[in-house]
Formats: sequence, C-alpha cells, structure tokens
Amino acid sequence: MSDPSTDPLQYYAQPGPMTDLTAHAALLEDLPTGISALAEVVQGNLLHIFWAERYGVELSDARKQEVQIRPAAEMLARMRVIDDRPLTVTRPVEERLVGNCRDFATLLCALCRYRGIPARARCGFGTYFEPGKYVDHWVCEVWKADAGHWVQVDAQLDALQCRALQIQFDPCAVPHDQFLTGGHAWKLCRAGHADPGRFGIFDMWGLWFIRGNLIRDLASLNKMELLPWDCWGLIDKDEAGITPEDLALLDQVAALRTRDNQAFTELRTIYQHSDDLSVPSVIRSYTDAGGETIDLTRIAVA
Repeated sequence: MSDPSTDPLQYYAQPGPMTDLTAHAALLEDLPTGISALAEVVQGNLLHIFWAERYGVELSDARKQEVQIRPAAEMLARMRVIDDRPLTVTRPVEERLVGNCRDFATLLCALCRYRGIPARARCGFGTYFEPGKYVDHWVCEVWKADAGHWVQVDAQLDALQCRALQIQFDPCAVPHDQFLTGGHAWKLCRAGHADPGRFGIFDMWGLWFIRGNLIRDLASLNKMELLPWDCWGLIDKDEAGITPEDLALLDQVAALRTRDNQAFTELRTIYQHSDDLSVPSVIRSYTDAGGETIDLTRIAVA
C-alpha cells in the first residue's frame, strides 16, 4: 500500500479530525458505495438553513445553532438524538440536522472516506445562486478512478434546489466554471481576469473575502474542514496590514491548485510550515453574536 503522507489518493481516502465517523458504525449500516447514492444519503439527513422555508420548515433559534457543529461525528451524534435509525433512512425534513453548504460537503466527504473513497471538501464560490455573482460555497471533490481525475459533487443540490435554481448540469459532476475553488478565484482576480467585487456573500464581497476562502480551502486540503466563519492567521488580518510578502505567499498557494495531485506534497508542506496558513489550536469564529475564541482541542469528535 502507498504511503498516505506522499500519496494523495491514500491520504484523502482516510478520515481527518473533522471527518472520522468510526464511532458511529451503527448509523452507517448498508451505506451505499456510489457517489450519487451517498449524496442522496446526505440530502436525506441535512436541511440547509437558508432553504428551510422552501421545504416548509420554520426553524427555531435553537435549531439554527446546529450550523455551529464542526466534526461530522458530532453531526451524526446530534442526528442520533433526533432519530437513531441508519442514515440510509431518509428523515422527514423537519427532523433533519440543520446545516449549510460546508456541512453538505463535509458530511459527503466523511461518508466517502468511511467507504475508503478518496474525497476532499473544497471551499470556493458557486456561480449558480445569483446571476453575475460568485457566491461563497462549498462542494466535495471525489476521485473518479475510472476517469483518473477528481469530480466536483454538490450534495446540497437536491431536486427541489435544482428546479429552483434551474440547474442545467449534473450535481455529481459540477463543471469547473460553475464552481471555483478559493485558489482559482484568487488567481483570476489577481491577474485582473475577474472582478473581486463579485465574489462573496450577503454584504461581504471583495479580495479580502476570497483570501479567506483560499486559506480555508488549503486547510480543507489538509483535512481541517472548518466553518465558513472560522478565522485564523492571514484570514483574520486586516486588509491594510497585508504585506507584499503575504500576497506572494497567497499567490504561491493559489498557483499550486493548477497542478492538482502533482502539487500534493507542496500543498502539505506549505500548510504545515506556515503559521499564517495552518490552523492553530485556538481560532476566532465570527457569528451574528460577534467574535468568539474557539479552542479546537476541546471540540467533541465522538
């Protein structure tokens, strides 16, 4: 067997801190192996916080707090409290765990890795939510062995959302011009080929926002799939404080994405050896309630 520290497919076929589901084998009975079937399992257990009303569900403030869950194992623990049947049993929409795009991507990633399928959650921007905009979004990349390349899977896009958004592509094979990773977006904007003011979400747009998704995507490629509002290092640095050296480092990270598996060792090295990029044990998380210090060593993963 290849060394997972040097072989990207072995590395991404094994769980990380946020995707280890071994404690919940009882919920994973009869788990399918096909990617579209695994995506359907995710859809049958998660309810997107921003789409809840479209499914006829009014969320309480307490239910909305479920989007603060980081590890997939904790997601399953919460699901088990609501309904302890296997995940292959589709829950009524009002009994599904409340999450967002990161949770759909991360849970699919966790299920794939549980099945030994190489997978990685990706942070970036989708073009299919608002015309002319690149909206903050996550998908899951899954290795397609017969084709020898990664495919982008948007597990959030069920039949209802596909109709509402008039999706014209297969959600299990999202085209690369429909979802851009943080690195791709950064490179386009730095080269002047795209307007950074079109990248973001809500009232947050611009190169500073792309910077955050570039670094979150790098962390995810190193198996630290954190929340979209979790910040550390260069993410949390004011725009005015970004130096030419910082920009050069970010450009280097963005350039590595174009080489995919061939850049695996470099992606691991640049992440592990930069305090400005790697996830520390203590981070800042920004919600409507304000900034909060989070000690990741105390996050439950069982």
